Amino acid sequence: MVVKLDKVPFEDALNMTGFSKFNLLMFLLCSSIIVGMGFEVFSVSYLVPASVCELGTSSTQQGLIAGIPLTGVIMTSHFWGYLADTRGRRKILALSMSIGFLAGALAAFSPNWIVLAILKFASSASVSGAFALSLTLLSECTPKAKRSALVILTTSVSLASTGLMAVLSIPILPLKFSYYIPYLNIHLNSWRLLDLIFSLPALFSAIGVACAYESPRYLLSVGKDKEALAVMKGVFVMNHGGNGDDFQVNSVVLNEENAALKAKGIWSSMIAQTIPMMKPPLLKRTLLLSLLFCISFICMNPFLVWVPFIVNAFMSSVVRGEVNMTFCEMITTAKNATLVDVTANCSMNITAMTMVFGISMFLSLVNLVTAGLIGCVGRKTLVIGIQVIGGLSALLVNTTYIWVVSAFLFMIFLLGVINFGLLTTYSVDIFPTYVKAMAVCLTLMVGRGSAVLGINILKRLLDSDCEAAFYIFGSVTLAGGIVGLLLPSDATITQESQKIEEKS
Repeated sequence: MVVKLDKVPFEDALNMTGFSKFNLLMFLLCSSIIVGMGFEVFSVSYLVPASVCELGTSSTQQGLIAGIPLTGVIMTSHFWGYLADTRGRRKILALSMSIGFLAGALAAFSPNWIVLAILKFASSASVSGAFALSLTLLSECTPKAKRSALVILTTSVSLASTGLMAVLSIPILPLKFSYYIPYLNIHLNSWRLLDLIFSLPALFSAIGVACAYESPRYLLSVGKDKEALAVMKGVFVMNHGGNGDDFQVNSVVLNEENAALKAKGIWSSMIAQTIPMMKPPLLKRTLLLSLLFCISFICMNPFLVWVPFIVNAFMSSVVRGEVNMTFCEMITTAKNATLVDVTANCSMNITAMTMVFGISMFLSLVNLVTAGLIGCVGRKTLVIGIQVIGGLSALLVNTTYIWVVSAFLFMIFLLGVINFGLLTTYSVDIFPTYVKAMAVCLTLMVGRGSAVLGINILKRLLDSDCEAAFYIFGSVTLAGGIVGLLLPSDATITQESQKIEEKS
């Protein structure tokens, strides 16, 4: 006969469910959500240059379309975080990904660049909270010992999704088919087909979430103790086999108070959830993480958006044999050549797309190594080291005329994107459950707000003063390493989180 335990702390009960098949399936589900969001937000990197000939967009219009998705993410991520904290992670994720798929698929039938921008805004706004919410769901279903490593692995998935987009673009964009649709007065062609394909992961993830378990931690935070215990029994069965009666827990306690439940109305509820992050003891951490997210996103996200453009220009110079130049001189030379050959505006160099895939896989692989180093080195050391090494690489990228070396330095600079995942694990760990989803969304929102500014600044600098772009962004990245010294150690986070929960 199985001895049943009463009032087991949530973390202890979660550890007793084990770490096996369920956790793998949850990781795969959250990975599909992240891929779906990434495809919607970053699809403009491939669709904007590919649609130039048909839509006749100017450089300014292209910049507007490229920045629109992040604008949608910024404007709505806080709201999605609120809904997830009050209505449930699973339900809101299913809704957001469904809307994201519909808007993303409709964008393939845009008759002009304005409609394309509006629909891309809508699709990105719909999936804006998907990354944060999926990480929240994943962390709340994963035993603490494996939590940080598993959350960081999702960054590898996010990076790999960028490479997958490049792989999909290679065979599809060169296709010459064109089917006229009289009602819309458009031609269904390769870039529109690519957009339809980019929208599919959102559909698949919406179906997957609809079939998944809700977060047991969320259920406990809203007083649904029986439902939470039923979920944990289901997880136990998936990981260990047998039946739910073998689970040794009879009741689970969270020891957290949901302030939002006391508030009436949507706005008062949102305020009730936001205020704890804006006053001690969480204020210091909120400000620090927001600043670090700002630094990381304003430096890295613009380069992720424009990396197909940068690599395309760089590899075009390599193909033409114009290699005895600095990194920026090669980009400028390729840009000038493109102005002469107008048709080049509507094509992407296959070698360049292969390089984008290679860069994405390289970053993804390094991120996997980083996940393994957390226990040995610690998150704080990794964040500081990545910022410093990346910043120095950006400052040195234009100091050599050996194109292989400059390309390598550029890739090292891009390693800064790994800190997206590392910083997210901090957000996941230091906030109570009732504000966790909103906290992750809020800190990410602040970072993405800076990224919109960075996207437009970087594009202008790449066109007018490329060297200054790397000096400016490299210096800010380096400064992020200095700010990282203020981050608490993992031991300090554990101790202070326990104190916060005791006071809740």
